Amino acid sequence: MEILIISGLSGAGKSKTASFLEDMGFYIVDNMPAAMILKFSEFCAVGGSRYRRAALVYDVRTADTPSDFFEVLEKLKGMDSLSCRMLFLEAEPEIIIRRYKESRRVHPLHESADSLDEAVRMEREFMRPVRERADVIIDTSHISTARLRQELIKRFGESGEKGSMTVNVISFGFKYGLPLEADLVFDVRFMPNPFYIEELRNQTGLDRAVSDYVFSFPQTTEFLKHAQEFLTFSLPLYAQEGKTGLVIAIGCTGGRHRSVAIAHEIANRMRAENYPVTEAHRDMGREG
Repeated sequence: MEILIISGLSGAGKSKTASFLEDMGFYIVDNMPAAMILKFSEFCAVGGSRYRRAALVYDVRTADTPSDFFEVLEKLKGMDSLSCRMLFLEAEPEIIIRRYKESRRVHPLHESADSLDEAVRMEREFMRPVRERADVIIDTSHISTARLRQELIKRFGESGEKGSMTVNVISFGFKYGLPLEADLVFDVRFMPNPFYIEELRNQTGLDRAVSDYVFSFPQTTEFLKHAQEFLTFSLPLYAQEGKTGLVIAIGCTGGRHRSVAIAHEIANRMRAENYPVTEAHRDMGREG
């Protein structure tokens, strides 16, 4: 089991980081007092696969004094049943002040300070001992959210992870309309249609006979070659820009034969490239 403590300065990007880590498969708990972290970790250890990777946000909102937190941290790092690391996020005071002014949010220490500038500097001093115990420190002063996501994937992603971007491959029939959620649409109506083969008409693209028919033509092989080259090139770039899900829609006339066979093949090829893939066939069960 893996426990990641997310700490750092207010306005440095903890919420965005937690969101990215959730996309990467972490179970997120925000604003957890130190006294509860150890109990929660013990609960996670017996909670099954859902809690295999957990990220707990600890910051100035829950930190009356860091001493209790340090004691818990040492216990966690001494447990053989789990791996524990701490990530600390920071940014330059001027950057944090600008972010607060732009968002019009209230700093957690505003009641204890005479100004935003003082609140930011108070927090930085208070969290200094926490920063000194961090395993990873990321300064977000001058990096984009997409770059932050890539940094998190590099440091905390699992082996073979392709940017934690889920690829959703769906087949559909143009006669029933385009899928509104589609990011990329491929039209395979240029391929010979199994609908006109009587013994194939009532089968689907998931049936071997239909699949064999669709893939028996050279234009199908050529199409898949170019489609895979394009996807292999473009998907890492989508992930790099911070996209967490990409919908690839494959369409034929009725969404029962050609699009189903091609969508299934593309889904398998993307799985082979280590993307998390979902597959759906929107119109495969329609009559006519």
